[in-house]
Amino acid sequence: MTISFDWGGELPTLPATRVDLVWLAPDDAEAIFEIFGDIEVMRFWSSPPLADQAAARGLIEEIHEHFRARRLFQWGIRLRETGKVIGTCTLYELSMEHYRAGIGFALRRSAWGQGLATEVLVTLIGFAFDTLDLRRLEADVDPDNLRSLTTLERQGFRREGYLRERWHHMGDVRDTVLLGLLRREWMSST
Repeated sequence: MTISFDWGGELPTLPATRVDLVWLAPDDAEAIFEIFGDIEVMRFWSSPPLADQAAARGLIEEIHEHFRARRLFQWGIRLRETGKVIGTCTLYELSMEHYRAGIGFALRRSAWGQGLATEVLVTLIGFAFDTLDLRRLEADVDPDNLRSLTTLERQGFRREGYLRERWHHMGDVRDTVLLGLLRREWMSST
């Protein structure tokens, strides 16, 4: 498989309308903590909220390690108007052999309900299908996370399965909805 972007030391910046998907830097730790330290943002995540900025710095370093191993691509979502990171979006469980990846995103609460997740998804899906030449994207979403389910389904993702008691998260047992999007479906809708 041929990759059409330079496999340098960082992810490429991907522009959307109001945001840019950017390489996370160590000085983004405060913004990452504001996002992933918020119990409401993490309510539908698979890990607990970050404890402090040191944990956020550790998360950024972990993201960089995964990128170097080409296992995970996680961008910061930088709002152009302020220059501040307001979320992240991810291609994870990358399988170049099978032309697929998982997709995920998280936004700080103050950015919810503004259509930013849709902008991010359109940009990330385009990169996955056009640049990486993937054929399938998958999403794993808590069934109570109606905003994320709606946002993904508007981009053409289809519900393909329901896994009961998949996650043990913050003292609760959670189910998950599996969604998938094929490149040919995406291409025919754009």
